[in-house]
Amino acid sequence: IEKRYDEVCEFCKKHKTRIHYVVYGILITAYLAVVIATCTLNFQRALPLFVITVLAVFFICWDFFIAKYEDRIAAFFSPGDQYLKKQWFWLKWVLCAALIIMIICWLIFDTSKQGSCQLISFGGLVMYVVLMLIFSKYPTQVAWRPVFSGIGMQFILGILILRTKVGFDVFNWLGIQIQTFLEYSDAGAKFVFGDKYMDHFFAFKVLPIAVFFSTVMSMLYHIGFMQWLVGKVGWIMHVFMGTTPVESLAAGNIFVGQTESPLLVRPYLPYITKSELHAIMTAGFSTVAGGVLGAYISFGVSSSHLLTASVMSAPASLAASKLFWPETEKPLVTLRRGIQMAKSESKNLLEAASQGASTSIRLVANIAVNVISFLALLSFLDSALSWVGNLFDYPQLTFENICAYVFMPFSFMMGVDWEDSFIVGGLLGYKTFFNEFLAYERLSKLIQNREKGGSMYINGVKQYMTVRSEVIATYAVCGFANFGSLGLVIGGLTSLASSKKKEIANGAFRAMIAGTVACFMTACVAGMLTVPSVEVPCHILLRNASNFTDFPANSTELVECCQQLFT
Repeated sequence: IEKRYDEVCEFCKKHKTRIHYVVYGILITAYLAVVIATCTLNFQRALPLFVITVLAVFFICWDFFIAKYEDRIAAFFSPGDQYLKKQWFWLKWVLCAALIIMIICWLIFDTSKQGSCQLISFGGLVMYVVLMLIFSKYPTQVAWRPVFSGIGMQFILGILILRTKVGFDVFNWLGIQIQTFLEYSDAGAKFVFGDKYMDHFFAFKVLPIAVFFSTVMSMLYHIGFMQWLVGKVGWIMHVFMGTTPVESLAAGNIFVGQTESPLLVRPYLPYITKSELHAIMTAGFSTVAGGVLGAYISFGVSSSHLLTASVMSAPASLAASKLFWPETEKPLVTLRRGIQMAKSESKNLLEAASQGASTSIRLVANIAVNVISFLALLSFLDSALSWVGNLFDYPQLTFENICAYVFMPFSFMMGVDWEDSFIVGGLLGYKTFFNEFLAYERLSKLIQNREKGGSMYINGVKQYMTVRSEVIATYAVCGFANFGSLGLVIGGLTSLASSKKKEIANGAFRAMIAGTVACFMTACVAGMLTVPSVEVPCHILLRNASNFTDFPANSTELVECCQQLFT
């Protein structure tokens, strides 16, 4: 028996590759049979599975052909590439002129149809680009291709997601699916904390979502899906924006935390330039991690808009970074293929899940202690400021009011209604000086107040905002750019590349500003493309409709409210 066993083992080792192909072939055949069977029974019900399968097959074939025939494909397109390089001097001016004419025409037609709010958002986008240029490290050496192509990618993504029915439906569907998926964390929370776990919403509802999402992300990282996704996003930005492979990969890390993001390009960190290092840090400041994204969704913030903001911030971070700190050195890492991304250290999927759950302990503890300490500090500051304000007969003075006045012009230039810009300014202050968690928690209360209805003003204080202002605020706050994150970025990157310690410390503050502006630019694009809906709560609109002197100008709003009421 032992002899036969050894012979079988030897045969398996010798034909290991063929056996793998046979097993994979059987599994794929079985999977395709299941897909065909489900589509035959009820195609509408099986549509998500069919779409996922088609996308998977497309990308597998794409990767196979690129890996095998990349040199031939490059040689085929080489004459066209050489021709474009020769004619690029005059061609770029033609493209710029065509782009400007298209933007002007679009603004004219869109403004006439949707109103002047979109025009303010466009003016805000231009203002932020000009401000970044004025305070740039090297204003005369800015390479405009990454800047304009980054803003262009934002705009294209925004049109596809916010203006086309298919794009909006896809992201809305994704948001609903993620929301449903995150609710499975309730099973673990209920078992550990009991049936009344919802009584302590933040501790026993929100924080377990971070644990669950961290576990899932670790599993996706282990099977290589996250590396594949980041690689694809990075490749798109590298091709269209002309950025180096390392910074493109780091910026493409859309659902990974700011300290985990550089891990994928860890082997190349000692060899990157100052501008590339600045781009990597900016990418971390302008996006949010998947774990906290789930927590924000649980607050009641729109999941589809949070997803859109995470995707649109990737090109925005590179555009803002390359404008604020242009490249003046020659990049050492320029290879277009063969970049080795870090792999998971887990030996199997179960170990990856366990490590993800264990890693989330630090994340959850960090969130909890920061919220406790910052809320306590905020309460103390408000009390102290109220005492100082009382000396000047202004007891309403609070930290939120000060931030609101400071950030009010910035929020208005994003396209926020003037009446709401004070509130959004306060949210931006919370996000910048404390963290985005407090800002989203405050935003969720404003959303709940609007949905409940009631008086818009109580004692002269506005209780909720319009839907448009909420959407823009969701995009503007979606990033890790705050003073608390400075220490995390400096400490995390220094541990990965100790030789760059001085450059990291010198560039971190500028990267935080660039990350903040990248979020503001994303909010401006969202403001340009967001289609106004019924802004006034239906009960107020219907009450006003009964008064003939204050009849709503747009009767479609009244019809929509009546339909909602009827439903």
